[in-house]
Amino acid sequence: MKKVFVTGATGFLGAHVVIKLLKNGYFVFALVRKKSSYSGEENENLKLIEGDLFSDVSSYLEKVQFVIHIAAETSQNLISYQHYKQINYDATINLFSQVVEKKVEKFLFVSTANTLGFGSLESLGDENSIQKYPFSQSFYAKSKLEAENSLLQNNKTTDVIIINPTFMLGSLDYKPSSGKIIFWVWKKKLIFYPKGGKNFVHVEDVAKGIVNAINKGKNGEKYLLANENLKYRAFFEKVCTAANQKSVVLPIPDFVLFALGLLGDFMRFFKIKTNLSSSNMKALRIDNYYTNQKSVKDLDMTYLPTKRAISDAITFFETRK
Repeated sequence: MKKVFVTGATGFLGAHVVIKLLKNGYFVFALVRKKSSYSGEENENLKLIEGDLFSDVSSYLEKVQFVIHIAAETSQNLISYQHYKQINYDATINLFSQVVEKKVEKFLFVSTANTLGFGSLESLGDENSIQKYPFSQSFYAKSKLEAENSLLQNNKTTDVIIINPTFMLGSLDYKPSSGKIIFWVWKKKLIFYPKGGKNFVHVEDVAKGIVNAINKGKNGEKYLLANENLKYRAFFEKVCTAANQKSVVLPIPDFVLFALGLLGDFMRFFKIKTNLSSSNMKALRIDNYYTNQKSVKDLDMTYLPTKRAISDAITFFETRK
């Protein structure tokens, strides 16, 4: 039985990856801060390990063939780059150094699509596209790209595979994390939407893509796990349909988002945590689109429709009240 070491197992994506691995016959060592934080089912092929991303886990790495590193700092309101670098770069390199020392076969690093250049419907972003503004100014995306570059420069003895998912939706979003976008719309009579758009993907597809990449992914390659490119208005309308609600949707003028970005920059200057910033507000005003053709070809991927991802998210949130 092949053995895998997974970080971030209690998170939105991590929970789905653990489920997928167990269903596919792997034995899973899952790094968690506290065993009590794991909400999944017990399984004889799952061992929970308490620790953090700077823990010495080398004794477990001796037993595994693959490492899947999912855990990350994804908050959008932290003030300094160092806050992101510590987790998304320093901790990643610390773990990878242990992986190399123990001669693990493959290291799968879950990054983000925003380390790659986005495109339009006429020219979609792909794995060869260079990161650009506004994501080049995102501390989160910058820290992920720095980690990617370091890993790919040191993949001589351990294979490195980079996974770049787009915006994920689905069940098991306990925080919620990306599922917060559903609450912008759900049970609202009046909905305001920015003029931009982004790529949406079912979290189950991302989990499947990661597991497929264990055997099908190639050393030194990046793989976009992406599905449907949608304007925010079209996405919000899909949420309304899934929730069986009638709402009035109105555009947010660009100048409002621009002003909110400046307000956020001002607050950040005075060390006030906020999701607002010029780069974050710019991201809402652009078409942030990608293609999934490489993953379809190399990882044998097929993708669930966005409406299924929305429905699964809403059903989960309803059960959580």
